Amino acid sequence: MTPRKPVDTGDPDRLYTVTGGRSRADESFDLVTLIVSESAPTPGMQSEHARILELCEHPVAVVEIAAELGLPVTVVRILLGDLLDTGRITARHPRAAASVASLPDSALLQEVLHGLRNL
Repeated sequence: MTPRKPVDTGDPDRLYTVTGGRSRADESFDLVTLIVSESAPTPGMQSEHARILELCEHPVAVVEIAAELGLPVTVVRILLGDLLDTGRITARHPRAAASVASLPDSALLQEVLHGLRNL
């Protein structure tokens, strides 16, 4: 087994500056939470905040924002928390299934998968 390479999370000094030294991310943002801008960027706004507002004119998942900005998800969650606190974004959280019984039957999913593979 080959050892895994460490993930490059960026220059620590830059990440410290971007987050204002904060390391606690807002846990309310799941990777698939959709973010939508409620306002346009304003002059003097932090560049990462402005870029998020530009990206989120239409719903965009948190993980997509992180990929587009080239920042770790934790840093993006901190930035999103700032924007949410000021009312500049709204977050659309994914709906959870009401219960396990409401989920599709695994046998049906297997049949669909086999059908798709046969296409």
